[in-house]
Order: sequence, then structure tokens, then C-alpha cells
Amino acid sequence: MVEQVELNRLFWHSRRGMLELDVLLVPFVQEVYATLNQVDRDLYVRLLTCEDQDMFGWFMERSESEDPELQRMVRMILDRVQPK
Repeated sequence: MVEQVELNRLFWHSRRGMLELDVLLVPFVQEVYATLNQVDRDLYVRLLTCEDQDMFGWFMERSESEDPELQRMVRMILDRVQPK
């Protein structure tokens, strides 16, 4: 179970100040994070340590992370909002 303190902290870390990132990350942490397994939770936290410009490129699908695990998390977040 994810504690509310952890969710609150991640909510604020997910607010990047760049609208394109905020509309992807904030709902993800609010609606999905608590359902992730511990490996994916740790991966999401690691994603938040990346530079905004790098994440912007990944989420806009202009580039991909060199780390396949980070790219998997990006894809997981994108799959929530993109129709199949």
C-alpha cells in the first residue's frame, strides 16, 4: 500500500512546470502509481530525476531514452492517453 505522504511528495515532483509533462505525469501519479508493483514505482521515481527537456522529447516521441527501462515507463504513461 502506498502512503499518502509518498503520493503527495510524488505529486509535487511530478509537477514539472511544463504543461506537456504535467498533463501526463500528474494524472499518472494520481490514478496509476498506487497500482504499480515496487519495481515500476522505483522506475517512476527514477524517471522523475531526468531532465525535463529529455522527458519532453521522449513523451513527444521525438527521441527515446537510452535506458530501455525508462523508455518502458515512458511507454506505459503514453499508453494511458493514446488510443490504440
